[in-house]
Amino acid sequence: MELFFGQENMEIFGQLTLALLLGTALGVEREIAKKKAGMRTFGLVSLGSCLFSIISVNALKFIGGAEVIGAINFDPTRIAAQIVVGIGFLGAGIIIFDSSKLRGVTTAAGLWVAAAIGMAVGYKFYAVATFTTFLVLIVFVALWIVEEAIVKNLSYRPSNQNDRFAE
Repeated sequence: MELFFGQENMEIFGQLTLALLLGTALGVEREIAKKKAGMRTFGLVSLGSCLFSIISVNALKFIGGAEVIGAINFDPTRIAAQIVVGIGFLGAGIIIFDSSKLRGVTTAAGLWVAAAIGMAVGYKFYAVATFTTFLVLIVFVALWIVEEAIVKNLSYRPSNQNDRFAE
């Protein structure tokens, strides 16, 4: 039982839980806004990024430690770089160009940040991850209100020129 519930594993379990909670918090807003990616997607992206980060930090412990650094070509930052690539792939699948309108960019950017939040938790930057989650929620909620109330209501769009690319 000590192997599973040891102090190091309990810390990792806490990290994974925090990453899941922070990612899910971002997904709640996307669900409320009726977007394609919601709580589960954001939670899983943050959780997965956290797990990959934890693995990259701890990998050398499990394959022999510092004495194998010269014997094998291991760079833990490669895992972090591949998280970014993978999230780019997911984000590209969310972005849709439909009827001359680009949709899904904010959600894709949110997933990108959710991955970064998960990575921050995995690297034990708990305060940074939590504060970043707060900032993203400001962008999702407060800036959406500003955009709807000011920008879109002030912009002039004649009814016969709905397509800005028609010219």
